[in-house]
Amino acid sequence: MTRTIDPDAAMEPAELAHFVLRVRDLERSVAWYSTVLGMKMVHRSEKLPIAFMSNDDEHHRLALVQAASDEQVPEGSAGLDHVAYTLRGLGDLLATYRRLAAQDILPVWPINHGLTTSLYYADPDGSRVEFQVENFASKAELQAYMRSPEFAENPIGVDFDPERLCERYERGDPLEDLVKLGSTA
Repeated sequence: MTRTIDPDAAMEPAELAHFVLRVRDLERSVAWYSTVLGMKMVHRSEKLPIAFMSNDDEHHRLALVQAASDEQVPEGSAGLDHVAYTLRGLGDLLATYRRLAAQDILPVWPINHGLTTSLYYADPDGSRVEFQVENFASKAELQAYMRSPEFAENPIGVDFDPERLCERYERGDPLEDLVKLGSTA
């Protein structure tokens, strides 16, 4: 049997496997990711300052490595901005907000991007985790919105008050109204 390799074929990953972060305080970061993402310790090295964690059946989704330097990177420097997770629905997003707020972990940026309604949280080193819910029912609608004049006019979105959104959700306001750009402000 012969095989060929096409060097011009575009590679499409099957899935996101994991991400690795350098952190200034390994213990504090392990605790934060355990709380925020429900990560469990898979392996903690006795020889190296590294922890492997997962929140599903993958061998690890996150590795945290103690940085050699304690120096803080200036905000806005090149590097990782955030890692995003899509939740099943707005109720899950708001339940996550309430769970974390009860532990004094508040979003650093609540924003309706038009495409998504999102809550960004900063870990102890300032790396951000985004929890999002999609604001359209289908991928085709999401893609059409990205090509729309509305998205071209405002590709970032509108900030909102998570407490106000929780109130409106619990009051029973229609979901399509709650995720409409500008209606959660």
